[in-house]
Amino acid sequence: MKSSCGTRFAFLALFLFALQSVCVYAGSFHKDVQIHWGDGRGKIHDNEGKLLSLSLDKSSGSGFQSNQEFLYGKAEVQMKLVPGNSAGTVTTFYLKAPGTMWDEIDFEFLGNISGHPYTLHTNVYTKGTGDKEQQFHLWFDPTLGFHTYCITWNPQRIIFTVDGIPIREFKNSESMGIPFPKDQPMRVYASLWEAEHWATRGGLEKTDWSKAPFTAFYRNYNVEGCVWANGKSSCPANSPWFTQTLDKNGIDKVKWAQSKYMVYNYCTDTKRFPKGVPKFSCGTRFAFLVLFLIAAQSVAVYAGSFHKDVQIHWGDGRGKVRDRDGKLLSLSLDKSSGSGFQSNQEFLYGKTEVQMKLVAGNSAGTVTTFYLKAPGTMWDEIDFEFLGNISGHPYTLHTNVYTQGSGDKEQQFHLWFDPTKNFHTYCITWNPQRIIFTVDGIPIREFKNSESIGVPFPKNQPMRLYASLWEAEHWATRGGLEKTDWSKAPFTAFYRNYNVEGCVWANGKSSCPANSPWFTQTLDQRGIDKMKWAQSKYMVYNYCTDTKRFPKGVPKVCT
Repeated sequence: MKSSCGTRFAFLALFLFALQSVCVYAGSFHKDVQIHWGDGRGKIHDNEGKLLSLSLDKSSGSGFQSNQEFLYGKAEVQMKLVPGNSAGTVTTFYLKAPGTMWDEIDFEFLGNISGHPYTLHTNVYTKGTGDKEQQFHLWFDPTLGFHTYCITWNPQRIIFTVDGIPIREFKNSESMGIPFPKDQPMRVYASLWEAEHWATRGGLEKTDWSKAPFTAFYRNYNVEGCVWANGKSSCPANSPWFTQTLDKNGIDKVKWAQSKYMVYNYCTDTKRFPKGVPKFSCGTRFAFLVLFLIAAQSVAVYAGSFHKDVQIHWGDGRGKVRDRDGKLLSLSLDKSSGSGFQSNQEFLYGKTEVQMKLVAGNSAGTVTTFYLKAPGTMWDEIDFEFLGNISGHPYTLHTNVYTQGSGDKEQQFHLWFDPTKNFHTYCITWNPQRIIFTVDGIPIREFKNSESIGVPFPKNQPMRLYASLWEAEHWATRGGLEKTDWSKAPFTAFYRNYNVEGCVWANGKSSCPANSPWFTQTLDQRGIDKMKWAQSKYMVYNYCTDTKRFPKGVPKVCT
């Protein structure tokens, strides 16, 4: 970066001052980093430590980390990415702090099938929360030659540059209540790993392991930063990157990159943020238009007609659509049979919601449901089940997640309202990273993808949406002690405003894009706080705390 100085003396003074406080790493992989995982798959290729490769095969990926931690700095490297069919691979260069409330600044390169572009994914995490994604298709093939990627992090802003062209600026907006990474020292990391369940077209394109090992190259690693040691850093405000901003030329370059090559911008995602996008300075209208057109081509949005979107597939007339618009449906149960409906389409990921009004009065022994389920003996399933009770006692809302035919992940709640008096909204959001259960917009449960620790996650089997009202008096109410009072039959539950935003499975494939809001939905701090409130006040059973059931230790996903 060019900086004009008043006099040679002033420049010399600046240089000497910076030299005392700032460690400048001009790039030796031998002395400045350690290959901390990969069992030999990461290699330094020259005596000077200028060139390093990371490889991935079916057994493992690999990665390196800086020996030092930094509080602010400028980190850059030249990279040459995995060529050919790189679907399912992720190559990274990023900064990250340790802990559960970590800060992180990301370059992630999401591989693709041959002939299709990489997606450069950028994000900023503060206190463990991301949700600030911007994605790009680059203006060159990053597999044919080395290109320079740089993160400049100072107290005022974070700047992402590619070959000297700024593509993104994330400003410090603490004055608006937005956290900014400023207190946690970070290491520099790089890695090559497998994420075929989400990285390429939402997990639809899998890794072709016949092409392994996959290899990416890093060279000319360089960090100019303030080393964190003994609990402090003496980082000066006089180092050029420490006060770096974007001038008019830099702003114009950001606009150019974002208008031509940005394919997703969280700041323009009004579907994801229906109450208003976050309080950040954001990209361009053009980027939103690109996103909108991509999503419109690939995502089926069902705004809810029971006439056209579902079929009442059992009950012999006990299920009924009540209006011409198909907005209201009822299911009934008597001693002969219950009833149920299913969606006409199957979905691989989606957001499904409906408003329900449950059986009133003495509903003991009845179960009213709204859930997703795949066919077969090794099925996946995501459940809302409402277990009835005798008059004056609360329903139990039972949630569960099945993967490959195995459930045993129950969490149960007594709701903070009477679900028989009025309609309330129940929603399941299912994406490659997590499943979120919400009630009237309040998240009550999050089931994260923990495949990295060996916990299966529903990701490969398309599911239909189902709802039913049926009898389970042998277990549903107080373990079967309270039986169904058939003199109160027929029992009736109502469903209205059925809505699915999902990726339709047809002819053995789904074109589900990674750009739909629910597809990358997470819980921000406010959502986490709401979930903690719901669980602390209304949860009545949690498998993760059932040490009697799991005497040898609770399941890995709980920890």
